[in-house]
Amino acid sequence: MKVQRFTPESDFAPMPFDEHICLKALEMKKNNLVWRPHVGCFVWDPDEIIKPASPFPGRIYFILSLARFIDIFGSIDQIASKLVWLPTWHQARLVYQQLEGPDSLMDESRPEGHAISIGEELLNIYELIIKTLKTKHQQGPV
Repeated sequence: MKVQRFTPESDFAPMPFDEHICLKALEMKKNNLVWRPHVGCFVWDPDEIIKPASPFPGRIYFILSLARFIDIFGSIDQIASKLVWLPTWHQARLVYQQLEGPDSLMDESRPEGHAISIGEELLNIYELIIKTLKTKHQQGPV
Protein backbone atom coordinates (compact mmCIF):
# COMPACT_ATOMS: atom_id res chain seq x y z
CA MET A 1 0.00 0.00 0.00
CA LYS A 2 1.48 3.31 -1.08
CA VAL A 3 1.61 6.04 1.57
CA GLN A 4 -0.37 9.10 0.54
CA ARG A 5 1.16 12.24 2.07
CA PHE A 6 -0.54 15.58 2.62
CA THR A 7 0.12 17.94 -0.30
CA PRO A 8 -0.18 21.60 0.78
CA GLU A 9 -0.45 22.77 -2.83
CA SER A 10 -3.61 20.77 -3.56
CA ASP A 11 -5.06 19.47 -0.25
CA PHE A 12 -7.14 21.42 2.26
CA ALA A 13 -5.22 21.52 5.54
CA PRO A 14 -7.22 20.43 8.61
CA MET A 15 -5.41 23.20 10.49
CA PRO A 16 -2.71 25.74 9.63
CA PHE A 17 0.54 23.79 9.92
CA ASP A 18 3.35 26.27 10.41
CA GLU A 19 6.17 27.00 12.81
CA HIS A 20 4.29 29.87 14.50
CA ILE A 21 1.43 27.56 15.48
CA CYS A 22 3.84 24.93 16.81
CA LEU A 23 5.90 27.41 18.83
CA LYS A 24 2.80 29.05 20.31
CA ALA A 25 1.48 25.59 21.27
CA LEU A 26 4.83 24.88 22.94
CA GLU A 27 4.42 28.12 24.88
CA MET A 28 0.99 26.95 26.06
CA LYS A 29 2.59 23.70 27.23
CA LYS A 30 5.35 25.59 29.07
CA ASN A 31 2.62 27.60 30.81
CA ASN A 32 1.15 24.36 32.18
CA LEU A 33 -1.70 23.72 29.79
CA VAL A 34 -3.11 20.42 31.02
CA TRP A 35 -3.77 17.95 28.23
CA ARG A 36 -4.73 14.30 28.23
CA PRO A 37 -3.82 12.71 24.86
CA HIS A 38 -6.76 11.17 23.04
CA VAL A 39 -7.93 10.21 19.58
CA GLY A 40 -8.65 13.28 17.46
CA CYS A 41 -5.68 15.41 18.48
CA PHE A 42 -2.90 16.83 16.35
CA VAL A 43 0.54 16.71 17.97
CA TRP A 44 3.98 18.05 17.15
CA ASP A 45 7.06 15.91 17.70
CA PRO A 46 9.83 18.54 17.97
CA ASP A 47 12.41 16.05 19.28
CA GLU A 48 11.78 13.61 16.41
CA ILE A 49 11.01 10.68 18.71
CA ILE A 50 8.49 9.10 16.35
CA LYS A 51 10.44 7.24 13.67
CA PRO A 52 7.86 6.82 10.89
CA ALA A 53 7.68 10.02 8.87
CA SER A 54 4.53 12.04 9.36
CA PRO A 55 2.08 12.40 6.52
CA PHE A 56 1.92 16.09 7.45
CA PRO A 57 4.77 18.60 7.16
CA GLY A 58 6.85 19.67 10.15
CA ARG A 59 6.72 16.46 12.24
CA ILE A 60 3.01 16.90 12.93
CA TYR A 61 0.97 13.78 13.61
CA PHE A 62 -2.71 13.03 14.14
CA ILE A 63 -3.70 10.64 16.91
CA LEU A 64 -5.93 8.17 15.13
CA SER A 65 -4.89 5.17 17.22
CA LEU A 66 -3.98 5.99 20.81
CA ALA A 67 -2.66 2.44 21.21
CA ARG A 68 -0.02 3.11 18.52
CA PHE A 69 1.23 6.20 20.38
CA ILE A 70 1.30 4.26 23.67
CA ASP A 71 3.41 1.61 21.89
CA ILE A 72 5.90 4.33 20.93
CA PHE A 73 5.96 6.28 24.22
CA GLY A 74 4.97 3.69 26.82
CA SER A 75 2.13 5.60 28.47
CA ILE A 76 -0.35 8.42 28.05
CA ASP A 77 1.67 10.51 30.51
CA GLN A 78 4.79 10.08 28.36
CA ILE A 79 2.87 11.10 25.23
CA ALA A 80 1.78 14.30 26.98
CA SER A 81 5.31 14.88 28.25
CA LYS A 82 7.16 14.33 24.97
CA LEU A 83 4.75 15.74 22.39
CA VAL A 84 3.19 19.17 21.98
CA TRP A 85 -0.57 19.28 21.54
CA LEU A 86 -1.77 21.45 18.66
CA PRO A 87 -5.40 22.21 19.55
CA THR A 88 -7.65 22.83 16.58
CA TRP A 89 -9.68 26.04 16.52
CA HIS A 90 -12.63 24.25 18.13
CA GLN A 91 -10.47 22.54 20.78
CA ALA A 92 -8.71 25.81 21.58
CA ARG A 93 -12.06 27.57 22.07
CA LEU A 94 -13.17 24.78 24.43
CA VAL A 95 -9.90 25.04 26.40
CA TYR A 96 -10.32 28.81 26.71
CA GLN A 97 -13.90 28.37 27.95
CA GLN A 98 -12.80 25.72 30.48
CA LEU A 99 -10.17 28.14 31.77
CA GLU A 100 -13.02 30.61 32.25
CA GLY A 101 -11.37 33.15 30.00
CA PRO A 102 -13.51 36.24 29.57
CA ASP A 103 -15.64 36.21 26.42
CA SER A 104 -14.93 39.92 25.99
CA LEU A 105 -11.27 39.14 25.27
CA MET A 106 -12.30 36.59 22.66
CA ASP A 107 -14.35 39.29 20.92
CA GLU A 108 -11.51 41.82 21.17
CA SER A 109 -9.09 39.38 19.54
CA ARG A 110 -11.02 39.75 16.27
CA PRO A 111 -10.57 43.27 14.92
CA GLU A 112 -13.86 44.52 13.48
CA GLY A 113 -13.82 45.21 9.77
CA HIS A 114 -10.43 43.54 9.37
CA ALA A 115 -10.28 40.04 7.97
CA ILE A 116 -7.67 37.77 9.52
CA SER A 117 -6.51 34.38 8.36
CA ILE A 118 -7.50 31.15 10.09
CA GLY A 119 -3.88 30.82 11.24
CA GLU A 120 -3.92 34.30 12.77
CA GLU A 121 -7.20 33.60 14.52
CA LEU A 122 -5.85 30.34 15.94
CA LEU A 123 -2.69 32.12 17.12
CA ASN A 124 -4.90 34.74 18.82
CA ILE A 125 -6.84 32.05 20.68
CA TYR A 126 -3.58 30.32 21.70
CA GLU A 127 -2.33 33.69 23.00
CA LEU A 128 -5.54 34.18 25.02
CA ILE A 129 -5.05 30.73 26.55
CA ILE A 130 -1.47 31.61 27.49
CA LYS A 131 -2.54 34.91 29.08
CA THR A 132 -5.29 33.14 31.03
CA LEU A 133 -2.89 30.42 32.21
CA LYS A 134 -0.38 33.06 33.35
CA THR A 135 -3.09 35.00 35.19
CA LYS A 136 -4.36 31.88 36.95
CA HIS A 137 -0.79 30.91 37.87
CA GLN A 138 -0.14 34.36 39.36
CA GLN A 139 -3.37 34.19 41.38
CA GLY A 140 -2.30 30.88 42.88
CA PRO A 141 -4.62 28.19 44.28
CA VAL A 142 -8.11 29.31 45.22
